[in-house]
Amino acid sequence: MDCANKIGIGIIRDGQVLSNPRRTYITPPGEGFRPNLTAKHHQSVILDLIDIALKEANIKSLADIDVFCFTKGPGMGAPLIVVATVVRTLAQLYEKPIAVITINLQITKIIRLFVCLRYRTIES
Repeated sequence: MDCANKIGIGIIRDGQVLSNPRRTYITPPGEGFRPNLTAKHHQSVILDLIDIALKEANIKSLADIDVFCFTKGPGMGAPLIVVATVVRTLAQLYEKPIAVITINLQITKIIRLFVCLRYRTIES
């Protein structure tokens, strides 16, 4: 699960993305992002997104998920807490491990991959 002003649920099997539904919180014109309103948006859509992701991936139950992941930031605290709470709850209910991902690390990996592909270098 990923969040900021966007929230997404991804289901991956053997490196293949089976599902990745997302929703974006759009602020009223002229206003910036307010963490509390963004968090309320995420609360209102997260369970539906989980259902959509499971259906798109043709998975019948959350019990069939091997590990629950979420990004821990950096980002707005309130939306991150919403997602972390849902993930921790699901992991406890289904007795599954949690993988916490740092966004900066993922961005670094994407940049490395781009450089390797662009300049045909081999990453060690």
